[in-house]
Amino acid sequence: MIKLGLVGVGKIARDQHLPVIAASAEFELVAAASRNASVEGVRNYASLEAMLTAEPSVDAVTLCTPPGPREADARLALARGLHVLLEKPPAATVAAAHDLVSRANGCALHASWHSRHAPGVTPARDWLHGRRIQSVEIVWKEDIRRWHPGQDWILAPGGMGVFDPGINALSILTEIIPSRINLISAELDIPTNREMPIAARLLAHTSDGAAISAKFDFLQTGDQIWEIAIETDRGVLRLIDGGDRLLIDNNEQVLGTLSRHHEYAGVYQHFATLIREHRVDFDLRPLELVAGAFTFGRRNEKPNFEF
Repeated sequence: MIKLGLVGVGKIARDQHLPVIAASAEFELVAAASRNASVEGVRNYASLEAMLTAEPSVDAVTLCTPPGPREADARLALARGLHVLLEKPPAATVAAAHDLVSRANGCALHASWHSRHAPGVTPARDWLHGRRIQSVEIVWKEDIRRWHPGQDWILAPGGMGVFDPGINALSILTEIIPSRINLISAELDIPTNREMPIAARLLAHTSDGAAISAKFDFLQTGDQIWEIAIETDRGVLRLIDGGDRLLIDNNEQVLGTLSRHHEYAGVYQHFATLIREHRVDFDLRPLELVAGAFTFGRRNEKPNFEF
């Protein structure tokens, strides 16, 4: 089995990574590193460096820290010859992400766009093949207080704000649409006491001329909305619930039985394959779109936000 170390023991690690690793036939969690949390049943350390010094048998690491610290830990792990899986986004900047790729040197390196493993994504990509896309509408709205309670870092520099969930939609979009996506404009709503947007709106088009609109909101109460609608010359496709449901011309498609952790199970299955083949899978297109939004997006000042 692949001996794994986990860095960053927060909500996403506990909700997704730890259950999937525990159920995996290919990975064995042997150690964890966190400044203020621990994992029962394994040895725990205050930092990745301390963990690697004490655990020379570790083959690979999963990095679940915020994007800034994640980059430094990835560089350290790659320098030690370890395979690396990074939570999304893989880095705070495109340049930093490219730097990680340059350091792989035969190690497996994976940017884990987990939403691409939603059961509706591959069938959606297959259905779109050979069809002419006319328009795309993304609506991605969730409650920051529910999904990121008290996580001030997500609205601090490097945290990406509403693009932390919004990049999931962009990862699906870049997976199912083969043509290049070009950003036209962006609006970012930023609370006066924060640095990152609490909401955003993007306009873009494909290289084939199809119009794309996206609305991201971190203040959604009630029903959470993660939807992508694509109109083509031969029908309309809708991905609902983040890709867990697929509708073609309003007809629900049968996708099979879902497990609670199906997306991350797919991430770890793919990571195991990359390790066996010593390959890099580090698609930066979703991050490039977010970087474009920050580069020339218009900033709108909004009221203070508190958790």
